[in-house]
Amino acid sequence: MMSSIRGGRVKMQRTLMLMVLVGVIGLSHAAIQRPDYDDTPNPEFLNPSWMASIPDDQPLSEVTLPGTHNTMALYGGVYAECQTWSLASQLRAGVRYLDVRLRHFNGKLNLHHGVSYQRGHFGHVLQGVADFLWEYPSETVLMRVKEECSETYDIYGAVVDYIHRYAHWDLLWHSRILPTVGEARGRLIVLQDFPGPDLGVRYGSMDIADDWKVPTLLHVEDKWQSVYHHLEAAPAGNLAQIYLTYSSGAGVFAYPRAVALRVNAQLFDYLSAKTDLKQRLGIICMDFPAAPTIQMIIDFQLREVQRPVFYAAHHKPSFNYRISSGRNKMLQHFP
Repeated sequence: MMSSIRGGRVKMQRTLMLMVLVGVIGLSHAAIQRPDYDDTPNPEFLNPSWMASIPDDQPLSEVTLPGTHNTMALYGGVYAECQTWSLASQLRAGVRYLDVRLRHFNGKLNLHHGVSYQRGHFGHVLQGVADFLWEYPSETVLMRVKEECSETYDIYGAVVDYIHRYAHWDLLWHSRILPTVGEARGRLIVLQDFPGPDLGVRYGSMDIADDWKVPTLLHVEDKWQSVYHHLEAAPAGNLAQIYLTYSSGAGVFAYPRAVALRVNAQLFDYLSAKTDLKQRLGIICMDFPAAPTIQMIIDFQLREVQRPVFYAAHHKPSFNYRISSGRNKMLQHFP
C-alpha cells in the first residue's frame, strides 16, 4: 500500500517537472523576430496612418483591428510580460486596440499586470494616445480600461481626473453607440470595464472570446480552437457589434511567451489562408505580435477587390486583386 502511494507521488513529481520543462523550453531563447511573433524591442516596420484609407461612413464595428493584450505589461519576468514594444511603437506599428490594467490606491492609477507594477501610471498612457492622435488625426484608438490588483470597484472618479489632467475631455467618444470611422477619427474610445456612469462604450457590449487559461503547453490546441471558432463566427455575426478575440493565454506551466510562440504561428497561417477574402474579423488581440501579422490584419479592409470582368464565351473571366503596398512589402520580405 505504502509503496503504491510513494510510486504515485514520484509519478506526480515527474509529471510536474515535465510540465515545468515544457513551459520553460518555449522561453529559453534570445529575442525572436518572426512574421508571426516578435519579442524584440522594435517592430520590423511601421504603419501609423492605415485608417486614413477606410471610408468615413464605414461603421467601426465592421473594421478588422489589430490589438495587444495587457498592452503595458513590459516588465516583471516571464509570468507578467506580454509585450516588448513601447506604447508609441505599438501604435505606430498599427495597433488600434489597447488593453490597460490599473491598480487603484489613494486616488492613483498605476499600471499593473496582476501584482506586477509596470513602471508607470494611467497618465502616461493617456498622454501617449493623445500625442499619437494629434500627430495622426485619421486614426482612432479603442482602449479597454480595467481595475487590476486592487478591487476597490470605484475607479471612475480617478479615471475622469486622469483624463482631465493628462489628456482632454473632448478626446473621448462620449456615447455607448459605436461611431462610424469618420466620427471616430482623432478620438479615444474607452471600452469601460468598471462600474460608474458612461465614459464611452461598455466593454461587455462586445462579443468576446477570452479563454486565457492555458494550464500547460499541452493545452495550446484547446486555446487555438477557441480563437479559431470565434474568428470563424465573426464574419456572419451581428455587424453592429464588435467581435473581440484574444489569442493570448497563460498558466503556471505555460508562460505568455511560450503560448504566443505557438498560437501566433497558427493565427498567422489562418490569416494567410484567408487573404483572398474580404470579411470582418473584428479585433484580434495578441501577445508579442509581429509587424507582418499586424499588416495582414490591417489589409483585410484595405485590400481593394475588383469584380470579375466577363468576356465572350471563349474568354476566361479575369480577376485582378490589388494589394496594399504594406502587404506587398511583407510578401517580398517573407516569401
